Amino acid sequence: MKPIIVSVVLASLSTGDCFTSHTKQPLRISSNLSMANEVNRREAVSTSLASIFAFTASTVLPANAIDKCPPNSKNCLRQTWTPPSGVDAAKQLRDVINAYPQEGQEDGKVDGGGYTIISDTLGKDSGALQLEYRSSGKGTFAKMFNGGKPFVDDLVIESSGDVFEFRSASRVGDSDFGVNGKRLSYIGGLLKEKGWTGK
Repeated sequence: MKPIIVSVVLASLSTGDCFTSHTKQPLRISSNLSMANEVNRREAVSTSLASIFAFTASTVLPANAIDKCPPNSKNCLRQTWTPPSGVDAAKQLRDVINAYPQEGQEDGKVDGGGYTIISDTLGKDSGALQLEYRSSGKGTFAKMFNGGKPFVDDLVIESSGDVFEFRSASRVGDSDFGVNGKRLSYIGGLLKEKGWTGK
């Protein structure tokens, strides 16, 4: 939103021929219709600010609560999933999330420490699910680089009308050895069984 406000301010200020150092001096503002109006600087600024607030109040920007993955990231994935029409998408999504094995996949090599639902505000057309997935903490990298503690990944699922944005990312490190992809692949497979389409 800040770049938009700055652009509007600059556009508003650039319409004047000049600003003088005295607030009582008139400012000439010319329009495309070759009309000229005289206003002092205080009026020009207050009119510009009123225009900005009216613009920002009336403009609805698209929801984008989920951050983009960093360029060339090896431990962050984003996907978009669309449910079939006429279903309770939030309920189906919760069913799929709850069907994910708490013991993880591949004998605990993927998400062996289970998962926790941190927040669930999913509604009919909006809201989000936030989950934490943990490694078992028993692997060599957990022992060598994380003090034997589990690695934690975050999965955020945000509803935006009839589509759901998924972002699965590791909190630390440069690589996840494919864990985020395996997690989303498992969840995606369950969604496909219910008729969802993903990309």
